[in-house]
Amino acid sequence: MADNNNIAIEKRSPILPNSKTHKKRKKSDRNQTGILHLMMLPAVVLLFIYAYVPMFGILIAFEKFDITKGVIGFFTSKWVGMANFIRIFNMDGFKQALFNTINIAWWKMVAMFFVPLIASLLLNEIRQEGYKRSIQTIIYLPHFLSWVILAGILKNVLDLDGILNNTLHSLFGIKPIMFLGEPKIFPSVLVWTQVWQEFGWSTIIFLAAITGIDPALYEAAIVDGANRLQQTWHVTLPGMRSILVLCAVLSLGGILNAGFDQVFNLYSVPVYKTGDIIDTLVYRTGIANGQFEIATAVGLFKSVVSLIMVSLSYFLAYKLADYQIF
Repeated sequence: MADNNNIAIEKRSPILPNSKTHKKRKKSDRNQTGILHLMMLPAVVLLFIYAYVPMFGILIAFEKFDITKGVIGFFTSKWVGMANFIRIFNMDGFKQALFNTINIAWWKMVAMFFVPLIASLLLNEIRQEGYKRSIQTIIYLPHFLSWVILAGILKNVLDLDGILNNTLHSLFGIKPIMFLGEPKIFPSVLVWTQVWQEFGWSTIIFLAAITGIDPALYEAAIVDGANRLQQTWHVTLPGMRSILVLCAVLSLGGILNAGFDQVFNLYSVPVYKTGDIIDTLVYRTGIANGQFEIATAVGLFKSVVSLIMVSLSYFLAYKLADYQIF
């Protein structure tokens, strides 16, 4: 045993709140925090310019806006109160467009929840990393293409003399189908083409959630005799519960967003009955005709509905799944 006399024990006195050491440490921490806040400044400025300053445009929804007056028109245009909103709800085709928007957006939400989930579970079962990454790369590609490009591709595929109709006719003798001109079929085309574009990208979130599951849970399930399907049901899906709830909650906020870019590039007059959504209706009647107060009023209406839906969905997530945001 070493001699206690040969061991130097340094006794440190506690740092008193008003001592010089405490003040220096506090000043150093404050300086570091200030540097971090300074690094955030550019992002805060950009957020303020592009997210908060444009909110002054909400005034247009309650005015008979005169664009010829420029910025001054925000404050000098005639105030009409809720007249623009009343005009919207009385607009020809608005109720049908509202129904189409909710219908298309709802089915997109459902498809974009389950298809990426199933795809991620299937990708997780692939053991060859090279093969797995190749598939992921292929299904990611449509996400990086705009709807202007995708619409051109889809029209070549889905037209009466397109690739799909020619294939169906040559193999099964099926008569050509107007996928982009038949009102009953067009909403389904919108849903599944949206899935085709985005489901691969959405699998990233689910695959990240799967990788965060403790491997020991799978080992315990194997010891208990669980097969791959049982492991998925009893280990993988419960382990993804929080991210599944989060994705479902966030998607509800887009109940009035059916995808303007997609619909605008694919729809035509014959499918207005089932394919015309609020955004395209407002574009034709508001933006194209210079009635900016109508377009602004619809945008505000959609934002309020989205806020209500998101708030309601978070409340339901807390009640049903005990999901909380801190």
